[in-house]
Amino acid sequence: MAAVRYELIKECSQTKARVGRLHTPHGTFETPIFMPVGTQGTVKTMTPEEVRDLGAGIILSNTYHLYLRPGSDLVREAGGLHRFMNWPHGILTDSGGYQVFSLGPLRKITEEGVEFKSHIDGSKHFFTPEKSIQIQMDLGADIIMAFDECPPHPSEYDYVKKSLEMTTRWAKRCQAAHTREDQALFGITQGGMYADLRRESAARLVELDFPGYAIGGLSVGEPKPLMYEMLEATVPELPKEKARYLMGVGSPDALLEGVARGVDMFDCVLPTRVARNGLAFTTHGKVVIRNARYARDFERLDPECGCYTCQNYSRAYLRHLYKAEEILVYRLLTIHNLHILLKMMKEARKAIEEDRFLQFKREFLDKYGQEMDHS
Repeated sequence: MAAVRYELIKECSQTKARVGRLHTPHGTFETPIFMPVGTQGTVKTMTPEEVRDLGAGIILSNTYHLYLRPGSDLVREAGGLHRFMNWPHGILTDSGGYQVFSLGPLRKITEEGVEFKSHIDGSKHFFTPEKSIQIQMDLGADIIMAFDECPPHPSEYDYVKKSLEMTTRWAKRCQAAHTREDQALFGITQGGMYADLRRESAARLVELDFPGYAIGGLSVGEPKPLMYEMLEATVPELPKEKARYLMGVGSPDALLEGVARGVDMFDCVLPTRVARNGLAFTTHGKVVIRNARYARDFERLDPECGCYTCQNYSRAYLRHLYKAEEILVYRLLTIHNLHILLKMMKEARKAIEEDRFLQFKREFLDKYGQEMDHS
């Protein structure tokens, strides 16, 4: 049996939304899901037990960052990433492609691979599809990603077409290099903001018969309606019997819009990153806790939320911690933000199973759009 297997449970009659189960060597979890990001082998400020207790069955770690430090050879010696970071549940590693390509002038792309300089010390490195796969085999995640090029936005049509053709060639090289039977290698579709190229990329990768497919190159600065348009061009081209993963998306509205279009998996640093900047997602929109309006606000951060933070602390206290630059506030806001997203996805699954997802989506987004904090 395949190392990772997707099982379709229920499709929504009103939208493309669906509920499924993803079976991995480190557990089974229901989809659609949001995957918290543990870039360097940790979800920032959180213990693995806390992440698990919030309802996360799988997290994402980053190949590029773990390659630079502590090194994938060290992680392999430690028994793999699961043991190294004390996370016995699902792990997905990205290929490092997005991080490498985001380095801009610090990298050079050729057919063979990408030469880049470390953002840490300026040292030179060279990633090929084969090297990315070897690093990910050393890390030992349940799901690993093919090495691809992520074109910047905006990009000219001819450039994007050549890029997706190279990404397809690289995908074949990744398949040839991947030898671990206890991992699943997912392909990544590209195509920029061109619907025909999106469909072409998907079709060519489906021919290669990956066990799952990611949609890359979105949420890179384009307007959200354009992102949704590209999803509508891509998702129908992907097999119904395999998992679909939208990379780098994590705002509540974009998650629900992605689910409505048939996406099963999402990841993003957004909920943890904005927490460190004093921003919280709530059921009534965003709250910027550093704002003066909360100095004497002794209400809970979100009256409708039952997370640890909301059960125990006021907005005034959270603002005090933030202004005093106390580390605790980053933990408390991270707990809250991840709770909000994971709970929302759980409720979305329930709504799909009960065939009322469209109503759930409208009600959630209507309330979220009220924007408790307009600052």
